[in-house]
Parts: sequence; structure tokens; C-alpha cells
Amino acid sequence: MRSAAAGVAGIGLISPLGHTTQELFAQAVAGHSAVTAWPLRLAGIDAAILPLARCAFDEQSIRPPSRLPADRGTAMALAAADAAWKASGLSSDQVDPERVGLFWGSGMAGAHSFDATCQTLYGEHRRLRPTTVLTTMPNAALAEIALLLKIRGQALGYACACASSAVAIGEAMRALRGGWLDVAVVGGHESMLSPGVLASWQAMRVLAPTGPEGAQAASACRPFSQDRQGFAMGEGAAALVLESPAHAQARGLHHATVLSGYASNCDAHHITQPHAEGQVRAMRAALRDAGLAATDIGYLNAHGTATQAGDQAEADSVAQVFGPQGVPVSSTKAIHGHLLGAGGAIELVVALQALEQGCIPPTAHLERVDPAFQLDLVRGSARPAPGLRHVMSNSFAFGGTNAVLIASRQS
Repeated sequence: MRSAAAGVAGIGLISPLGHTTQELFAQAVAGHSAVTAWPLRLAGIDAAILPLARCAFDEQSIRPPSRLPADRGTAMALAAADAAWKASGLSSDQVDPERVGLFWGSGMAGAHSFDATCQTLYGEHRRLRPTTVLTTMPNAALAEIALLLKIRGQALGYACACASSAVAIGEAMRALRGGWLDVAVVGGHESMLSPGVLASWQAMRVLAPTGPEGAQAASACRPFSQDRQGFAMGEGAAALVLESPAHAQARGLHHATVLSGYASNCDAHHITQPHAEGQVRAMRAALRDAGLAATDIGYLNAHGTATQAGDQAEADSVAQVFGPQGVPVSSTKAIHGHLLGAGGAIELVVALQALEQGCIPPTAHLERVDPAFQLDLVRGSARPAPGLRHVMSNSFAFGGTNAVLIASRQS
């Protein structure tokens, strides 16, 4: 493993399964679903009942440093980043603000604000607020976090659909390795559970059916199942504070958990259909980057969206890289929903907790595995893994962007 791996100094999150790493992982291990039924009723389209995983979060409780109204997603991002910074134990006298960077991902930032803006303008025919652009721009959360934490180094936003936060985290790790920064605040957010955006996803026919009157919503998302029919939409945010080994050593710390590998590429194959070949290249490149062999990985948190094409491509690519039944695999999207731009960050947190706890969470609702898959799927109950040293997290996005992260436990 590379010696220049980036240490994980602090974590903060807002998720459908809880707002601490302990709550998130406990629910993941237990397989408790946060997905519920939500009725979509808009004039001009057929009514539908959708599977959604909402966060118990009051965006009105967050006052942005800019004093502007905050989109719900931006408020989540601020809460997560603030919690991660506090958990890191870093203070202003321990860091050079020009050597602290911010790398943040979101697929559709400002979705709630933009939906409300359209309703105000076209539905109610009212004048818009002069702050509309500032609350809907893609880097709104990035700007607010930088103001909150006084970050003066690189501040970069990434919009790579479902791989957004994974790319942000990986690129920050490269900046730390390159010596450009000492500390990086990284992660992503997504909150697009608004009527107009949900209607767009419903039109794509990728959301799982919820059964009569929404009675089967909790188990609607079934990754790698023979009867899988799509995913549940979720929302949330996760932030991590990464620190270079030299900076940690200077303040007398040794981080036991580190990011050790990263790779990103593009399928250049199809805008929505994933391609196993590109995923194979990304996983193998991440292994090379970490200086690890496939046999070193003890757990893979899969992208696992429960779509027909997506799960098939990932099952094929994982089997090619690790061999049939070669690595324990699970997808936690079954219970926290597809968090889109925030997915890579929150799923990495799950993988990091698996490392720390020596326990692999199951894929919930997986009763009939697709017989075409040659995977060692963890299902039913969590699997003890006391010797777990290295984990991988996959994020594969619309547009063909693939991002793979590897985390390791140091002695």
C-alpha cells in the first residue's frame, strides 16, 4: 500500500438512516429500510406512488454564512461539513487556510430551489427573488462551506451525476498526495425530492414500483435480485476531512483509517447504459494506485442500483476483476436509497465503518439472487470480518463516468 495515503480525520453526515456514522452503520448492518411511499400528483401527468428515502432534517435550522436562503441540499451540505470539521479536531491555529482545499460533488445542486423558482414564475406568475441565481447555482454549497470554514485553497465542484462525490474525494486525495494541500474537506450532497424533479425521474422508468397503495415501498429496491425493477430515490450529504500524513504527524496524530486508492475514467459507450469494460479498467486502476492486488480487498460496497442493466454490468465487471465469488459484495442503496451525487460519499462512509467495526453490512431484501451473477453477495444478515484491512467503493454514473475509491486500515 502507498505510504502517502490520505488520513481520514473527521466525518459528518446527514442521511436517511441517521446523522452520525454510528446510526448509519447500525441501520445498515440491521438492514433497516428508510424507504417509504410518496404520492406524486401533478396536473397533466398520471398519479404515481414513488419509493423515497427522506432525511429527518429541518433545513430551516441551518443559517448559511452568506445569510441567503439555502436550498435544502445546501443546508444538508453545510451541516455535514461543519460536523466533519468539528470531528477532525482541527482549529484555525493548526492550519494554513491557503493550504486547506474544498472538493465537493453534486449531480443536481439547488434542485428544490429551482423547482420552487419555476413554480413561482410559471405557476404563480410572480416576480423572482434577486438571490435566485445564488441559491440555485451548482457551486452554492461549495461557496457556503468555504465561507463557513474559511477555506482559501482550491475550492472545486464536481458534477458527474452519480459519481460526483466519489470523484471529488478522489481528486482531493491526489491534491494531498501531490503536496498542493495539507487538509481537504471533501464529499457531496443531493436533495432532489421535489415534485418536478421526481416527475423527471419517474418519466425515465428507473424507479422501483411500490405495489398496491405503496405497501411494498420499504423493500422496493432489491439490488442484484432476480426480480429487481429499479431504485428508490434518496437524499443526504456526507463530508470527510482528509489530512496528509505529514500534517497529521506535525500535530501528533496517526490516522488508522486512510484513503489509499482512486481511479476515474469514462466508458464513452452510452449516456445511460453502463459498460463492464470501463468499470473493469477503473477498478484495476484503483488497485494499482493503492499498490494492492485484487485479493487484498475484503469488502466491496457496490454501486448496485437494482436496475437490470446496471446490476448486470457491475456483476460482470466485479467477476472479471476479482474472479467468481472472489470478494464479499453488498449494496446499501436498498435501504438508504440512491443518493445520486451524495452516494459515493455516504457509501464510502459505510465502507469505512465496515473497516473500523470488522463487519460487512448485507444487501437488504435480497431473497432470490439473479442466477447469472457470479458474486459473493452478503445477504440476510451482516457478515463478521475481523481481519478486514482494505475495502473498495464503486460509483458508476450516467454519462459513463466511473469512480472507484479504496480505503485501508493502517497498523
